[in-house]
Amino acid sequence: MQHGKTHITSYRTHGIILVLLLFLTTITITVTWLDVGRLSVGVAMFVACIKASLVLLYFMHLKFDELIFKIFAGMVILLLAIVFVITFFDYLFR
Repeated sequence: MQHGKTHITSYRTHGIILVLLLFLTTITITVTWLDVGRLSVGVAMFVACIKASLVLLYFMHLKFDELIFKIFAGMVILLLAIVFVITFFDYLFR
């Protein structure tokens, strides 16, 4: 069974992504220490979405996959965004 074309990601790219993920984790932790009220949940979710995107694109190699896989991943992310919006409306109107 033969797979499609291969790609090689450099160690430098993986190192940059690692540093970005650690920096974003630091931002998330810092936001929990600060008392910004309801905004902290939104910032934490936004940072989590960025981190998930980086993991999907580089470590799960979605950046190099075929278009159909990108469409499927986009549909899942859209569904997740809808769930987040519904959750935030429930959180705001309690």
